[in-house]
Amino acid sequence: MIAEAEPRAVGGAVFRRPFYILLAIAALAIALMLWRFVAGLGATTALNDGYPWGLWIAFDVVTGTAFASGGYAMVLLVYILNRGQYHPLVRPALLTSAFGYSIAGLSVVIDVGRPWLAYKLPFFWHWNLRSVLLEVSLCIMSYTIVLWIELGPAILERARGSSISWIRRLGIQWLPAVRRSLVWVVAAGIMLPTMHQSGLGTLLLLSGPRLHPLWNTIMLPLLFLISCISMGFGMVVIESSLSSRMLGRRPEMGMLAGLGSAMRPVLILYLAVRLIDLVVRKQIDQLFAFDIFSIMSLLEFALFFGALSLLREEYQRRDLGTLFRASMCMLLGGALYRFDVFLLAFQPGPQWSYFPSVQETLISFGLVAAEVAGYVVLINWFPILAGADPSRLQRAPAN
Repeated sequence: MIAEAEPRAVGGAVFRRPFYILLAIAALAIALMLWRFVAGLGATTALNDGYPWGLWIAFDVVTGTAFASGGYAMVLLVYILNRGQYHPLVRPALLTSAFGYSIAGLSVVIDVGRPWLAYKLPFFWHWNLRSVLLEVSLCIMSYTIVLWIELGPAILERARGSSISWIRRLGIQWLPAVRRSLVWVVAAGIMLPTMHQSGLGTLLLLSGPRLHPLWNTIMLPLLFLISCISMGFGMVVIESSLSSRMLGRRPEMGMLAGLGSAMRPVLILYLAVRLIDLVVRKQIDQLFAFDIFSIMSLLEFALFFGALSLLREEYQRRDLGTLFRASMCMLLGGALYRFDVFLLAFQPGPQWSYFPSVQETLISFGLVAAEVAGYVVLINWFPILAGADPSRLQRAPAN
């Protein structure tokens, strides 16, 4: 049992038709990104003076980093709450997070009006120390580096078994040092996302009265942080479910059921904070105004309450289909909350409108395709996923 729980490379063929389709979509996105830098934001996006942030920020950064919070959620569970039995889920969660945050960082570069000035960022004497956006950008950049360092042992373990002598020596020499440093890396991996996920909520508070009352609250940083943890747990369940189904692996139902139990208090806390805040601010009547703002907010609540309802019984948390549906509700509810705050609730004035351009949409699709392709490559080549080989599982008797 212990040997089967050790992470190992999936192996098998990578370069098949679905993989080539992902590469083609990613290549189209790269071409469009190059065109964005040649033609500028005005010619390639629907952004304007009223809406300086659009799909690339609302989806690729704000929502994408929340989808990529599985590593953060699992590190909290394993290292802070000392639930070591969930350790086999950590590496795949970290890999998803590393790709998600890398895509978010790239999206920021694409979205910035003058990216050629980014060279000034390491020079602290240029910093505006009162800027929330600076804190968010520094934390995202730093956390991306931390995530890839946390994945270092998986890469070095593969290098240690390489047939090329200098790569094998590199793995043997560096693996112990990287493992010894992980305690400090993990500490940074907890602090940085806590800062920037709450900072993303703080950003919209700066818009003041331009933010609709249903979302305009000093609790935005806390709500962003709590919802990202629930989305992180949900993404771990979905990633584990899909990888088990597509790769012929037995799902770790004991661990996934435990995650279902961990989701419940997070969901309850989020809903309690959101509802109490509306009551205290005397905005509960806005929730039932049944305009576009009310309807979208009610849909957010419905998705989170739906997830909580699906997880209410122990036997439901042990059903993979129910766990998957609950996780999808959490991801959709959290994504809708972020989209609503950044695009719907923000009202610069009736003279301004925004709907993403075709180029913006295709670039976002291409970045997601590149992320999926990279995930497939790494789980095939490096020891990321835990569990028995598919061939062994097919011969194993059912329990």
